[in-house]
Amino acid sequence: MNTNKIYAESIANEYAPKNDTKIVALRKLDRKAKMPATLFTYTFGIISALIIGVGMCLAMEVLGEGITMMIIGIVIGIVGFICAGINYPIYKKLLDAGKKKYSFEIVELARQISEEE
Repeated sequence: MNTNKIYAESIANEYAPKNDTKIVALRKLDRKAKMPATLFTYTFGIISALIIGVGMCLAMEVLGEGITMMIIGIVIGIVGFICAGINYPIYKKLLDAGKKKYSFEIVELARQISEEE
């Protein structure tokens, strides 16, 4: 094999104009449809975990002392677990809403791409 030829072709491909702009647009639309749900889920999950941690610290009397703080910690922990539990259903609803919002554009663009090939 001629390695110089392969190397030259790989460099030429780097600088050649890209014709796959529809594929890039399709990926951007897909990302745009999924990003709000993903961003919310990570943020809400982190906040829920922090709430659980504060509740556990209060319940185990790492923060505060007495039975009152323990009860408050248990309540806060339960709230955190509830938030963590509803995170996935909220994600699914937000994802479905995002997909519904961009579905027509994505399907049309995918159809155009598949007809070209």
